[in-house]
Amino acid sequence: QAEDGNIEYKLKLVNPSQYRFEHLVTQMKWRLQEGRGEAVYQIGVEDNGLLVGLSEEEMRASLKTLRRMAEKVGADITVLREREVDYDSDVPRKITEVLVRKVPDNQQFLDLRVAVLGNVDSGKSTLLGVLTQGELDNGRGRARLNLFRHLHEIQSGRTSSISFEILGFNSKGEVVNYSDSRTAEEICESSSKMITFIDLAGHHKYLKTTIFGLTSYCPDFAMLVVSANTGIAGTTREHLGLAMALKVPFFIVVSKVDLCSKATVERTVKQLERILKQPGCNKLPLLVNSDDDAVTAAQQFAQSPNITPIFTLSSVSGENLDLLKVFLNILPPLTNSKEQEELMQQLTEFQVDEIYTVPEVGTVVGGTLSSGICREGENLVVGPTDDGKFLRLKVCSIQRNRSACRVLRAGQAATLALGPFDRSLLRKGMVMVSPEMNPTICSVFEAEIVLLFHATTFRKGFQVTVHVGNVRQTAVVEKIHGKDKLRTGEKAVVCFRFIKHPEYLKIGAKLLFREGVTKGIGHVTDLQAITTKENGLEESLGPGQLSF
Repeated sequence: QAEDGNIEYKLKLVNPSQYRFEHLVTQMKWRLQEGRGEAVYQIGVEDNGLLVGLSEEEMRASLKTLRRMAEKVGADITVLREREVDYDSDVPRKITEVLVRKVPDNQQFLDLRVAVLGNVDSGKSTLLGVLTQGELDNGRGRARLNLFRHLHEIQSGRTSSISFEILGFNSKGEVVNYSDSRTAEEICESSSKMITFIDLAGHHKYLKTTIFGLTSYCPDFAMLVVSANTGIAGTTREHLGLAMALKVPFFIVVSKVDLCSKATVERTVKQLERILKQPGCNKLPLLVNSDDDAVTAAQQFAQSPNITPIFTLSSVSGENLDLLKVFLNILPPLTNSKEQEELMQQLTEFQVDEIYTVPEVGTVVGGTLSSGICREGENLVVGPTDDGKFLRLKVCSIQRNRSACRVLRAGQAATLALGPFDRSLLRKGMVMVSPEMNPTICSVFEAEIVLLFHATTFRKGFQVTVHVGNVRQTAVVEKIHGKDKLRTGEKAVVCFRFIKHPEYLKIGAKLLFREGVTKGIGHVTDLQAITTKENGLEESLGPGQLSF
């Protein structure tokens, strides 16, 4: 059994002494901290993983003790599954798996971000509508109407922008959604685990938006929706490739199973399994048919990224929808508490993904805090502007999931109000950092790339749109090291130059580029930094420039 991680094996917990009970409670606190508020207890299992099992009476006593321990730390427990084991005895023996969950001490609920991918018309928005509204669809797309942001999306039925939907689970593992709470604040207050779905566009025309959603919102997981009656078509392979390239662990949902026969569903699943087992993907498909499978899938999926759970469900009949909810409820976060604490100790850095103007509030920016801690009233600098400067600003207030929040921690998404700051000075792709960071910005950078697809040869002078995190801009190929030109499937270190304005990049950041049908992936290896002294940071921070 691993010392770290949030899974604990216990043989039995029958009437422990007071000293032993205190020890068990301390151990539970540690497991909860490791899983950021969640832990899984497997009772009837020895420390070395041997499945011994307990008799009915011992199991009842053990669960009672576990309930007492959970009460002591202020957590709730739910039994995930029970299983009988064949052990040499006449009495039937069982092992039980229990989920322990509490809202962490700092009142920050667990927040997982799931990006939703899939071909156009595969039922992505409808599935999210059904999960978050708690009502089944009528087969004509009623469930997705609340997700659309523009009139043309309602008319055409196609998502063209990125919308966010939330689904909560309370500490007992029950779903909290709009069916019983009216506002997002209520959902946040009553849930101890939140799943934010990032609904992306399926149509090829909106690929730019989909890539932006995957690179800048840093999702923890991706959900690939495949329609059972059309199978793998259109942009499905492309979205699968994007998730693989950005190393986002994904699971697959086969939707619309009410429309077609069992044989068609099986054919689609077989087609998916074949693709997942190919050398390029190298994944292990796991078809989920029961609650037991869903629990196994959630635990295995988080431990080894090679496993890909496949769900077959319908948003109209509601078939197997509960299995997906069980899976999402147990899905543990990718980073443990230690990694998050290390990130929080670095200097503040906030990526700007969205910019709004809100009446009586002023300018508001939305995005993700990639490192550090951001508090209300903090002074930060934002940039780079078109001429490479960084401007001072003050964070007036912070909101997470539409409810006010005093402190923002690394890895969380939020919106920050900046008061009377001029909106025209901001654009997507900027960063807000603490003034002492002295950020490096560059126009010219080098990246090690793999050319995934290109019609002719890729050479100097070629223009591509580069996506690095929340940065997207056209760049020109200045130089290909060691070669004159590149063909499909070749690797090289390439020097790019942004054509409009410098950007803030980090070495090692994942990079995607595209131009028409040309596509490639890679990572940033070297930056030719422009120092902030040269580009006039000092002048822009003069007394008369921006006063609050």
